[in-house]
Amino acid sequence: MEYDILMFLHNNPQNNTAAEIVKIRKSTKSHVSTSLKTLENKGLVERKQSKENKKHIEIFLLDKAELIVEAGLNAQKEFAKNVLSGMTEEEKHMCMKVFDKICNNAEKCLREHKERDL
Repeated sequence: MEYDILMFLHNNPQNNTAAEIVKIRKSTKSHVSTSLKTLENKGLVERKQSKENKKHIEIFLLDKAELIVEAGLNAQKEFAKNVLSGMTEEEKHMCMKVFDKICNNAEKCLREHKERDL
């Protein structure tokens, strides 16, 4: 979970609050909170309170997290290379389009399920 949060913050610096991590990653508040505390204790992230809104706390990656993020990016690239091996550029683009549609359908389904429960 900690690794996932580090990679999320790197890839989505504009979504750097615990609430946004919970919402976008579909994680539980307790897991995100516990993981952020661990990352903070290890000196990998820092929480900063907004001067305008005391309830708004942003999370920032620290330099110490850089090696972990770099290793994660390399692992992601290697995985993508292996999974897409032997495909033409056209086939790769087609796979990405299909995967995007699957993700959008899943998001829509989750939203509808959540709305029914309210």
